[in-house]
Amino acid sequence: MRVISGIFKGKKIFLPKDENTRPLRDLVKESIFNLILHSKKIKPNIDSSSILDLFSGTGSFGIECLSRGANKIAFVENHQNAIKVLKENLEKLNCKEKYKIIENDCFTYLSLRENSQEKFDIIFIDPPYKEKKINILIENILEKKILLKNGIIIIHRHKKDDVIITKKMKILDTRVYGLSKIVIGN
Repeated sequence: MRVISGIFKGKKIFLPKDENTRPLRDLVKESIFNLILHSKKIKPNIDSSSILDLFSGTGSFGIECLSRGANKIAFVENHQNAIKVLKENLEKLNCKEKYKIIENDCFTYLSLRENSQEKFDIIFIDPPYKEKKINILIENILEKKILLKNGIIIIHRHKKDDVIITKKMKILDTRVYGLSKIVIGN
């Protein structure tokens, strides 16, 4: 895996040796960024934005955002092997002031947040495919007003995923790329 575009273009992204982390494939990642850049339905721009990367794994999505000019990234991950690789991937970028790693379960992290804490332009949710409690995350994000007014939530699921996204989130776009389904809303 690699960084596709921006100042870190071509940099290799290390992957954990175990199979508990499913990396975001380059084709899917590139398609997401093309949607963000070229869709008339999607408002936030990556440049100077604030990103929350839930279930960040190796950090592929957040690192791509850093490479494309994001102002700050919060990586949330609780799997120790993934955290180790995430730290390795971020250390070689030399931009420590632009990110933080939150070693916590995403559900706990969101449930403990206060409304007054920082807000985000883009929230990326990439849980294990078997995770079915997606709507708890989305509803927590919306109820606690973690997403900025024109912000977006991007959800990565398996194309055969049968979880119906909560009606509390307005779906702006849904795309399928290989085995991946991307849902974008706010």
